[in-house]
Amino acid sequence: MGIDLSTISKIREMTGAGIVDVKKALEEAGGDVEKTIDVLKKKGAIKAAKKATERTAHEGIVECYAHAGGKVGVIVEVLCETDFVARNEEFKALAHDLALHIAATDPIYVSPEVVPPEVVEKEKSLASEEFAGSGKPPGVIEKIIEGKLGKWYSDTCLMSQAFVKDEDVTVKDLINNVSAKVGEKIEVKRFCRFAIGG
Repeated sequence: MGIDLSTISKIREMTGAGIVDVKKALEEAGGDVEKTIDVLKKKGAIKAAKKATERTAHEGIVECYAHAGGKVGVIVEVLCETDFVARNEEFKALAHDLALHIAATDPIYVSPEVVPPEVVEKEKSLASEEFAGSGKPPGVIEKIIEGKLGKWYSDTCLMSQAFVKDEDVTVKDLINNVSAKVGEKIEVKRFCRFAIGG
């Protein structure tokens, strides 16, 4: 059976699988495009191709910021995908704004996802103790606890905080906006805030 190159290209665009995988799957499926895609799925070729093209942030900068007459200092590691974007003025301005924000708000964690489970459970426990014996229905108490936890995240997690220069935008939104402009994944890897007497 002759394999049509345009069909191979079409399937590659649809699945991200390699030429050899597509060709073998096409032969196995007797030239049927839908069956070929099924064969590729079964063999994991699509999954492997997607994994290989996942975007990783492995470039970036370390931004340093000192505030309040040298009484507060911040070091923040901001990552992007390429050295080209790491040298971009908008990316550098973002890193500076993030360092300034951290100096002003003193977050503890980068995002809610990295908060240790035992810390989350302690916060939930404290919130539930507050309403013990209140007579409120369990469903209402659960919603109140979730609300209090959300407020706690916005106080302690960088990504959940309202940005100090524009309180209508979260830090996560700010990063996503710059990411969309430069066309690359951007993430805060870690940060450290120092304060005299802190």
